[in-house]
Amino acid sequence: MKIAVEGCCHGELDKIYETIGYLEKKEGVKVDLLLCCGDFQAVRNEGDMKCMAVPAKYRTMQTFYKYYSGEKKAPVLTIFIGGNHEASNHLQELPYGGWVAPNIYYLGYAGVVRYRGIRIGGLSGIFKSRDFRRGHHEFPPYNPDTLRSVYHIRNIEVFKLKQIQMPIDIFMSHDWPRGIYHYGSTAELLRKKKFLRQEVESNSLGSPAAEELLAHLQPSYWFSAHLHVKFAAVMQHQPKGNSPPRVTKFLSLDKCLPYREFLQIVDVPERPGSSEGLEYDPEWLAILKATNSLQRITPHPWNPPENNGLHERWDFSASEAAMMKVVENFSGELAIPDNFSRTVPAYDPNKPQPNAAPSCSTNPQTTELCATLGLTDIYALAGQGGVMGITGGEDDDDEDGQSVGSADEPSEYPTDTSGLSSSYNPDEITIEEEWEEEEGAEDAEGNSEPGMKGEKLSDTAAGDIHTPSRLVLPRPKSDFSPPQLPNLMNLPPPSHSTPAVPRSHPASEKEGCCEEEEENVSAARFLKRTSNESGDPDSRGTTPRIKRRNQVIYATVEDEDGED
Repeated sequence: MKIAVEGCCHGELDKIYETIGYLEKKEGVKVDLLLCCGDFQAVRNEGDMKCMAVPAKYRTMQTFYKYYSGEKKAPVLTIFIGGNHEASNHLQELPYGGWVAPNIYYLGYAGVVRYRGIRIGGLSGIFKSRDFRRGHHEFPPYNPDTLRSVYHIRNIEVFKLKQIQMPIDIFMSHDWPRGIYHYGSTAELLRKKKFLRQEVESNSLGSPAAEELLAHLQPSYWFSAHLHVKFAAVMQHQPKGNSPPRVTKFLSLDKCLPYREFLQIVDVPERPGSSEGLEYDPEWLAILKATNSLQRITPHPWNPPENNGLHERWDFSASEAAMMKVVENFSGELAIPDNFSRTVPAYDPNKPQPNAAPSCSTNPQTTELCATLGLTDIYALAGQGGVMGITGGEDDDDEDGQSVGSADEPSEYPTDTSGLSSSYNPDEITIEEEWEEEEGAEDAEGNSEPGMKGEKLSDTAAGDIHTPSRLVLPRPKSDFSPPQLPNLMNLPPPSHSTPAVPRSHPASEKEGCCEEEEENVSAARFLKRTSNESGDPDSRGTTPRIKRRNQVIYATVEDEDGED
C-alpha cells in the first residue's frame, strides 16, 4: 500500500493533491492514503480564521473550503492530526475524530483507526507543560490565552494512548518526540537548523509526552512535522519481556513550499483479508468508554489515576470482553460511516463576510458516536458551562464510587514538568517569523555554508538541482544490539512538490517540467516546484531568523507582540 506522508499542510490542499497526482502519473504508482502531520488549517469560512493562532495578516482562506463546500473532493483518502495553527473551533467539534469534508478524516485530540488492516494512531497539538494537566476547557470565542492553549496536549489524551496494548503500525504527532534527533543524522539536522543546537545538546527539543508514547507504543512508523525540516531516524527499542526488540522508523517532513521536502511516499505492506475502507478500532473505542469519566472541562490541574494506593482503579486498558462489547454497540459493523455534514456555511468568494463571528456548533458525527458508545461530548458540555468535571468536583469518583484522580497528587508523568525549566516544548515558533523564514533562495535544497558538504544553490540553476536517488537512513541506535539486524527501512526518495520550471518560463508560472537524475535515469526522483520568491539576500544571513517563545536562550517574552 502506497501511503503519502505530508508535513505541515498550512491549508495548501490543492497543491498537495496536485503533487500526488503528478507523482502517480510520472512514477506509475497509485497512492492509497495521505497522512498529514498537523497545521492542516481546516478553515471553512471567515469566522474560522478568527479561531486560528496566526497574525491577522496571515489569516488567508487557502483552499480547504472548496473541499468542505463540495466544490472539490479529495482524490485520495486523507487522515490528519491537529497542530498549533488550526481552526480550533472546527476541530473542537470532533474531539473523538470525524470527517471534516468528504474523504478527509480528523483523528481527534487523540485517536486510532484502521485502514486495510493497518492501525494508524495520532496525537493532535503540541506539548506545553503549563496546560498539560488541565482539561479541555476552551470554548469560542477565544481570548488571547485560550486561542493558544486550545491546541496544547493534555495528560488525559496521553493517558488514554498509554492504555493501548496491541501493536500500532503508524503513529503521527505534530511536534517531535523528545530525543529522537539522537537516532538520526544530528549533524545534518544542525546544519539545516543551526538555531536548534543548544536545545538538541540539552535534550530539551521536542515533546516529552511524545517521547513517553514512543517508548510505550513502539510503532513501526512515526511521522511528525512542526520544525519545517526533513529528518529521518531509526530507533531500536529495548525488548519487552521475551519479545524481540521492535524498531521505529521516524520521519519528519517540511511545510508545503517551493524547494521544500514536504511529501514522502512510503510503501507499507497490507494485511490480506482486511476491509477496504476506514474502520473504527475496537481497542481504542473500548479505551474511550473506560476513560470517559476521567475527562475534564476545567482549567484546574488534574492527574490520571495510578497504582500508588490512592485509587481503586488505574488500569484502563481494554479487555477482550470490552472490545467485544464495543463491536456489539456497532452491531458488528466497524466501518466508519460517511456521515459528514456541514455545520456552518462555507466561504463564498463572491460574497465575503469579513465580520463573520466564530461558530460554536455541535457536530452530528460526535453526537452519533457519543450516543452509540455512551461518551460525553466535552465540547458541547463546555459550551453549556459545565462544572468541574464530567461527574463532579476535582476529586471525582467514577460510576462505581472509585477515585479517579486528584489535582493534589504529584503527576505520574515526567512530562508534567511545570517546575523544571528545561522540560518545556521549545517549538512554539512565533508565527510571523515562522511563515517568512527560509522562503528565499538561500534556504532552497542544496544550499550550504562554505566548507560544508554539498553544493550552494547559487551555483546551480533551478532546473538543475539534483538530490540523491535514494533516502539513506542512519543505523538504529540502542543500548541493546541483537546479533543481526535486517534492513530496516527502504523508503523511496521524498517527493515534495510539483516539477521545476525551466528558467526560460515566465516568472509567474509556478510549475513546469522535471529533469531526471543524470546518475541513474531509472531511479525515483525528487520533484520540486520553483518560485521567484527569492527575497532580499541582504535582509538576512544564512541562519534563519526565528523568534521562539519561552526559552532562556532567546531573550523573548512569552506571548510577545510578534505572535499576537
